[in-house]
Amino acid sequence: MSRMLQLAEALIARQSVTPLDGGCQALIQQRLAPLGFEFETIISGPAGQQVTNLWAVRRGTSKTSKLLAFAGHTDVVPTGPLTQWRSDPFVPTHRDGRLYGRGAADMKTSIAAMVVAVEEFVAAVPNHGGSVAFLLTSDEEGPALDGTVKVCEWLTARGEKLDYCIVGEPTSLDQLGDMIKNGRRGTLSGKLKVKGVQGHIAYPHLAKNPIHLVAPALAELVTIRWDEGNQYFPPTSWQVSNIHAGTGASNVIPGEAVIDFNFRFSTESTPPSLKDRVHALLDRHGLDYELAWTLGGEPFLTPIGDLSEALTQAIRAQTGVTTELSTTGGTSDGRFIAKICPQVIEFGPLNASIHKIDEWVEVASLDPLKNIYRDTLERLLT
Repeated sequence: MSRMLQLAEALIARQSVTPLDGGCQALIQQRLAPLGFEFETIISGPAGQQVTNLWAVRRGTSKTSKLLAFAGHTDVVPTGPLTQWRSDPFVPTHRDGRLYGRGAADMKTSIAAMVVAVEEFVAAVPNHGGSVAFLLTSDEEGPALDGTVKVCEWLTARGEKLDYCIVGEPTSLDQLGDMIKNGRRGTLSGKLKVKGVQGHIAYPHLAKNPIHLVAPALAELVTIRWDEGNQYFPPTSWQVSNIHAGTGASNVIPGEAVIDFNFRFSTESTPPSLKDRVHALLDRHGLDYELAWTLGGEPFLTPIGDLSEALTQAIRAQTGVTTELSTTGGTSDGRFIAKICPQVIEFGPLNASIHKIDEWVEVASLDPLKNIYRDTLERLLT
């Protein structure tokens, strides 16, 4: 069994359902300590829901060289019904060339690959010029209020600068390395409450149905082309996620209707511009409404540069695969890191099973993943 696979299994075996770390970061410190890393642990969050964050760095020999950080999360999503798993989600299990367990794809194998890649890199180039670091959190799958965002604020306050960052999110689609993420769309959610007048359904003239009132506005919102996107981003999308109204009785006109919706927006739009357009439309329809907004994250983008080129070349060298740059998918902690680091790229294993029952990763992809990370280090820090 390879050292890479051993570490991946050891991490999967630690129960670290968000916001728990489950001892993962302590194990990683044990592996990195002999290499001369410096460690700082940042505990954040309310009692009973505290988050564990780790910053680890090994300084290079050149004061003018770059710093590359590996970023990731040790927390995992809940397992769901245990009876639906073919094997215990926290007992690493092999079947048909796959390693099963919660966090196998998202993202404990990426972290294991990063650690072993750094071990091999330091052994081969102990006097490397550039610096290498790890930024790990146990609050990525949860609210993400006390994790990477706090570490980035802390790094900014102390004047620490990052030049490159690789986030180990599972980005591959059909084969390892066929897609990397050089950005992500922003997310902006709204909770719209449209007010009416409750009444008996047989006497509609004595009531005011908020569903009927808001329906034309919703129909118009569905048809709007918010922007055209650009060479990196698809056009901004607007989607309704829930509509709720009524008392549960079939003979009552509801007094209000609540609509939850979300924008996934490109860098061609901004939260203020999207909000203004929605409010203008609702006002034009003469609605009596309340609208609460939640900005889940700004979009970020890393144009083609040193990091994307090095990673693309490493993928081709180790797998023969020509990679695609993409900004699709949900949000990630890259949105926080991009505020303090000019080049942020996400890359990891196949994402076909993430957050699912019987989450898995292909065993044959583990050592190539590690080799790609190591190759990228060699290209950028030597």
